[in-house]
Amino acid sequence: MSQPDTLTLKIDGMTCPGCASHIREALASVPGVIAVQVPGWQSGKAIIRIDNGVERAALIQAVEAAGYRTSLPETPAESTAPIDAPPAFSPSPTDDYDLIVVGTGGGGMAAAIRGAEQGARVAITEAETIGGTCVNIGCVPSKVLIRAAEQAHRAGHSLFAGVRTRLKGVDWPAIRAQKDALVAQLRQEKYSDVLAAYPQITLIRGRARLTPDRKVAVGDRVLSARAVIIATGARPRILPIPGIEAVDVLDSTSAMALETLPESLIVIGGRAIALELGQLFARLGVRVTLLQRSPRILPRHEPEIADALARYLGEEGVRVVTGVRVKSMRRQGDKKLVEAALEDQAFIMKADAILMAAGRAPNTADMGLEEAGVAMDAGGFIIVDEHQRTSAPGVYAVGDVTTLPKFVYTAAAAGGVAASHALGRAEAALDLTGMPAVIFTDPAVATAGLTEAQARQQGYDVSVSILEMQHVPRALAAFDTRGLIKLVADPASDQILGAHILAPEAGEMIQAASLAIRFGIPLSNFRDALFPYLTNVEGLKLAALAFDKDPAMLSCCAG
Repeated sequence: MSQPDTLTLKIDGMTCPGCASHIREALASVPGVIAVQVPGWQSGKAIIRIDNGVERAALIQAVEAAGYRTSLPETPAESTAPIDAPPAFSPSPTDDYDLIVVGTGGGGMAAAIRGAEQGARVAITEAETIGGTCVNIGCVPSKVLIRAAEQAHRAGHSLFAGVRTRLKGVDWPAIRAQKDALVAQLRQEKYSDVLAAYPQITLIRGRARLTPDRKVAVGDRVLSARAVIIATGARPRILPIPGIEAVDVLDSTSAMALETLPESLIVIGGRAIALELGQLFARLGVRVTLLQRSPRILPRHEPEIADALARYLGEEGVRVVTGVRVKSMRRQGDKKLVEAALEDQAFIMKADAILMAAGRAPNTADMGLEEAGVAMDAGGFIIVDEHQRTSAPGVYAVGDVTTLPKFVYTAAAAGGVAASHALGRAEAALDLTGMPAVIFTDPAVATAGLTEAQARQQGYDVSVSILEMQHVPRALAAFDTRGLIKLVADPASDQILGAHILAPEAGEMIQAASLAIRFGIPLSNFRDALFPYLTNVEGLKLAALAFDKDPAMLSCCAG
């Protein structure tokens, strides 16, 4: 039987994420097309795998019927070249393993499991605690503490009576113990037990390093494989502030492991981790001051959402100071001092503890990456393509160690893509169109797609709808109307380009918008869809209607 061909088609006329979905659907409908990959609408191309019997004219007709233009490669050699697929997988008789994965976090686990499912012999290495960031020191423990702080906050404040009572105290050791117990449980059940269930996967303890010939050294052992996947994650970034070495600042890991709560805390940073932990500690009775260098918190988010969230945090007692340049730190007795400047006016703040929450740094040092030919950006993050390939042949990278968004679900998706491609069975690239992102403050922030500024920069004729949560019946019934929904759309193509939500449990609302963006569901269809009444997600429908209607003039069931 002849092997399938891989063609790269030039596509003209794609202007939005929905266009990429339309091209995928159009080409996939042609008999004999095995797989279709559109690496983002901006790429202007589609990569397809087809049976040899497929007529090229049928591909052109499918694209043109969808409203776009295409051209095919001119020579047979160019047409049949395997653009993105490596040689088909077969176990190597000379290598120790078919696949070596460095790191047992979400991306590494997904890669190892995908490799095992495809019949590969997989080694996965771990230098520290199995499970990586998310389960041990990231998503899981922080969300346990956030929920506990939320319950303590609600217990200390009466929303219905309008009476605000200062929280007198919490059982921090009990909260921390509950967090640690869940972390241990999930680490065992979702990582150790899962690895044990796959006999094709060998767990190797020790720090791994690439050799110049792209093998993997773990201690005294040097292992070879068809491909290597780097999934070493990232760690809290500590800014080189003068005097910081004498202050013993906290990072996100050590802050969640404190033996006792400080009475006061200065947080350096104004993005996701700083905001989540800052509000968490404030709700547990700590006096929190947040210092952010940019003119507003969440500088890459919609300004309406950032400004509203800053106001809500202030109402809870969090002091938010933006436009600050931190110049130095020092000790003064039991206190820790921060010297800073605001609009060229110097000031000094003191607190019992300082939390550095100014981003993440990749775990790429002393791994032999440069010697192996792996390219990194100025921050040390590994540069990858849509299949997670690095600049070094046979070396892939996934998760927080790369230049891609730092979320465990993108890491896991990337791990599957990398393993499949490394083993010669890739059918699609990693597609982050409409990727949802959540910040677990209260109210929470959830986003998908482009901001208004990004859409305008890309040349769209943008239309915007902003709906205050006070127009959502569920918010009224819950006596919690904090927040807003902002939709960004392109009227010319009837496409939703971005969705941005500030609301309690916004993370539970964003997926509907994320799917609409990813699959190009027209705004008119989204507006006509049925949304359940007395849910906050109904606010998305109301926001869609608000492009053309005054939400105050809609009845309770706007259907």
